[in-house]
Order: sequence, then structure tokens, then C-alpha cells
Amino acid sequence: MSLVLIAVTALLGAAPVAATATTPPAPPVPVLTWGPCADPGDGFECATARVPLDYRRPTGPTIPLAVTRHLATDRARRTGVLVLHPGGPGNSGVNFARDSYDALPAPLRDTFDVVGYDMRGVARSGQVECWDDKEYSAAVDAARGVPGPGALRGAIRQGLDFATACRQRSGDLVPFIGTASNAKDMDLLRQALGEETLSFYGRSFGSYVGTVYAAQFPRRVRAMVLDGAYDPEHYANVPYAYDARQFVALDTAVGRFLDWCAQNAATCGFGEGRPRQAFEQLKRDLDADPVITASGRPATGYTLAYRLMFNINSGKEVWPYLGEALRAAQARQGSFLLSPPSPASFDFLNVNMAVECADRTYPTNPLLLGALVSAHVASAPLLGPPIGLGPPTYDHNHAPTCAQWPAERPSRFEGSYRAAGSAPILILGTTGDPDTPYQDARALARTLDNGRLLTFNAEGHTAYNRSACVSALVNDYLATLALPARGTVCADETPPQPPTLRTEGIAVDETRDVIPAPR
Repeated sequence: MSLVLIAVTALLGAAPVAATATTPPAPPVPVLTWGPCADPGDGFECATARVPLDYRRPTGPTIPLAVTRHLATDRARRTGVLVLHPGGPGNSGVNFARDSYDALPAPLRDTFDVVGYDMRGVARSGQVECWDDKEYSAAVDAARGVPGPGALRGAIRQGLDFATACRQRSGDLVPFIGTASNAKDMDLLRQALGEETLSFYGRSFGSYVGTVYAAQFPRRVRAMVLDGAYDPEHYANVPYAYDARQFVALDTAVGRFLDWCAQNAATCGFGEGRPRQAFEQLKRDLDADPVITASGRPATGYTLAYRLMFNINSGKEVWPYLGEALRAAQARQGSFLLSPPSPASFDFLNVNMAVECADRTYPTNPLLLGALVSAHVASAPLLGPPIGLGPPTYDHNHAPTCAQWPAERPSRFEGSYRAAGSAPILILGTTGDPDTPYQDARALARTLDNGRLLTFNAEGHTAYNRSACVSALVNDYLATLALPARGTVCADETPPQPPTLRTEGIAVDETRDVIPAPR
């Protein structure tokens, strides 16, 4: 039996490698010189922190990290620092903190210095480039919503091309952009800010950053909220199994939306009661005759699938808008679902791919790669084929690149995720999450020694400020450290909104992460 388990582990993902016993010298604490931001006016100030490029050489070459903060408005009641970390990977943490600040309740703004930073490899902290804009445009413009014969071979070939380009164009950086190093950077920022502990809110990929930080520095956690949480063991060490769940979560969420359209044909306005069939036909029609957008680029069935993958994250409140956008696409009119990925998207996608390849160890067996990618695509008939067999972009099709990754992974985290000795950590899981399946949040709660799960019974990605119930409990925890009772479930999702009402979350852009305004 043990031999069978060893064989299965070897196939699905490499086992964690034991951390070395050698303790390097402590890296120097950065000196932060605060001043006006390049675009001042919102009360934030900016600084640059220099941190080690390679933590195996803590006093060696450094890289600059862009940092921003807004000081607590009531200095007499100041509690400490609240770090806001976006999803992605690939989103700017500086922008996330500044764009999300007004969505925080006044008691948190009064008592916390709100801090954000661009993690290594992102935006102002040394943007990773693998494919350039021309190469990315050519790849996504040629992709199809209904891939034909040879698509799997094409995806694997493009994955190798992307990985090779990463080595050629960002080879000095990509080995060092993994999350273990990112978490070490955050602890150097804690020290530079003069704090004994920090409070942290991380959403989506930011939840993995928080998990790794707590695992490495458990005594430095005052409070931590992990929203849209990852199952860290599967994500890092059994990636094919993690991907399989993510394909199914995305496809079933889109399926629930289309089923709602079938039952609410007048409100949805797409498909005349047969939305699944209409969606499949729309992909084929756009492939055969793409819409030429204002930029001169084609919008194909792949474009439709790519945009829906991100916009389904906003939950039920935007379902009527999605129906309206699908109907507009069907009529070959302007639709946010027919917007090809832009150069800003390519910046995001370069990092998204490269960081996850630095963090995760896919087996290198090419037969296994082909077999499991094919199985994942087959399990998700609505979006699986275009996303899984398309060019290197977002989470679901990282395997063809990461299984052929040419760089070493010294910045990958390889220890236990228990975070033994940490303060209690609050984990938010949304039952219908299309991006980070709810079972991941449950798995993280079991993994952490001091995890507490708060469930949001809803559609959509993440929970904070999408539920008044969740938000009140999170705000109370951050302010007072009081945890919600075990087994707490919030079920106050905003229902579908008539298209005559403007709601947040319309036309979601993958390049801009933000905490939504409270519901």
C-alpha cells in the first residue's frame, strides 16, 4: 500500500522537500523614507524598500519594493498596521491599498496604518516580462472558443515557448519571485515600520501569501483574514489535483448562471430559454466570424470565455448584466465580454504565470501532462476547452508552462503550513466560489493550527464587503480579535439586480483588484 501511495504522489505532484537546517544571517532591515506618491492627493505616502534578491544571500544584491501607507486618522487610538494584499498574482498591492481604502469602515481607518506594497516582480517592484505585447496579442487573437484538433499539442508548445521567454527576458528575477521570498519581504517591511506584529487582509492569491507568512513568522501575526482561501498543500505540492478542482468550480459556477437564465428568461435576456445551447453556438459563431473591435483586434469565442471567466466572480448581483452582455455579443454589438486582453492584461498574466511556476512543482512527465490537461478540459465543457487549451494566461492553464519551467525555485515555500503558535486566523470561504473552491477554505482551516472558518453561502469570488454579515464579523475581529462562533454561516448575498441599476462589479478587469464597497 505504501508503494502505491508513493507512486500516486509522484504522478500528481512532488512531495515537499525538507528545508535546510542552515540559518543564514539576518538581512538588513530596509530604511523607509516617506514622501508624496507620484500621483498624490488621497492621503497616502510612498516609499521604497530594498530587500534581498536571493534570501540565500541576505546581504547580497537587492531589489526595490514600492510601498504605500495611509496613517491612522486617530493617532491616540492607533492599533498598528493593517497590510492589504491583493489577488493575482500580478495585481499591484500599492493600487489595491489605495483603491480599497475608502471601502474600509471608519473604525479601521481610524486605528490602523493601512499599508500596501507591490510584491517582487509586479509593477513598480520590477515587472516580470516573458512574452511581450506583440507575442501575447498574436497568441490570444488566434485562440478559439471551440479549439480544434491539435489544440493540446499547441498549448504544450506555447507553454514551452512562454517558459523559454521567461528565462531569456527575466531570468535574473524569475527564480526569486516565489511566495516564500514575498513573505520574507513582508516581514522586513514589518520591521521597517517598527511593528512587533501586523494585521493582514489577503484575498485570493493574497490568502496564500498570508498563509506562508504565518507559517514562517507565526508569532508576528496579530490578526489575519484570508478571503477566498487556497488549499496550500494541493496548490504547491499536488498541483494537478488543485487544477482539477478549479476547472470544475469555474464551469459549475457558469453553469449555475446559465441555469438561472433558463429559469428567468425575461430577466436574463439571453438564449430564449436554452442558454447553454446558445452559449455554445455563440462561441462557434464568434470563432467563425470574429467581431473586429475598436482596437482593430478580433473578439472570438476565446475572448468571450476569457472575459466570462473573470466576470462570473462578481456573484448573483451581476447575472442580469452578464445576460445583457451575452445578448449584445450575440447581436455583434459592444459588450465587455468582447474585449480582448490588453497590454495591461499581459503585464498581469506574465506575473500570474511566472509566480505560480515559481511556487508549484508539476511533474515533468509529458504523457502525464497531456493526459491530465485533457481530463481537466473534459470535466469542464463550458469554459474548459478554450481556457485549458488556450495560450498561457490564467490559473487554469498553467500546467503546460509550469511542467516545462526552466528555472530553479529557491523562493518557493517548502515547509509546514500549520503556523503553529500563531494568533487565531480567520478564513473566509464562499460556497459557490468560481475561482478558489470552497473546499479549499475548509482544507486551510484544517491545516492551520489556529484557523477559524467563516462561510458565506453565495455565488462569486471572496466574501468581505459582499455580505454585511461577513463584513461585520471581519471588522470586529480585526478591531478586537473576537472570532465568530465556530460553524457560522452568512447567507445574505445580494440577489440579481435589474440592469437598470448600476452595481459594482460590472465589467470586471483582471488587472485591477479592489475590495468592493460594503453592501
